[in-house]
Amino acid sequence: MNVTVDDELWSAVGDPIRRRMLDLLLTGGAGTATTLSEQLPVTRQAVAKHLGVLDRVGLVHVTPSGRERLYQVDEAQLARAVAQLSSVGATWDARLRRIKQIAEAIQRSQEG
Repeated sequence: MNVTVDDELWSAVGDPIRRRMLDLLLTGGAGTATTLSEQLPVTRQAVAKHLGVLDRVGLVHVTPSGRERLYQVDEAQLARAVAQLSSVGATWDARLRRIKQIAEAIQRSQEG
């Protein structure tokens, strides 16, 4: 699997508060900045800014709900992020296997 990594997407999910927000939205189905701020160690205004970042990269959908905005995870975009992570993981696994092979070859040549 060779997937191009989206730096903006990974920058957005690189923040632990945003990852926790995604977790909360996934388990709760949806939430507002107010409901999320009640479950996080940051202010409502900080939550709103984090949600703006997630919205810009497409990880959440926003729907007006009275005076608030209701946020839901975009599962297709989240699946894209997971595919990217899997691809990066597979690439690094292959690199590490190659480094191990080289190190073992060096060790064998020094022993012999």
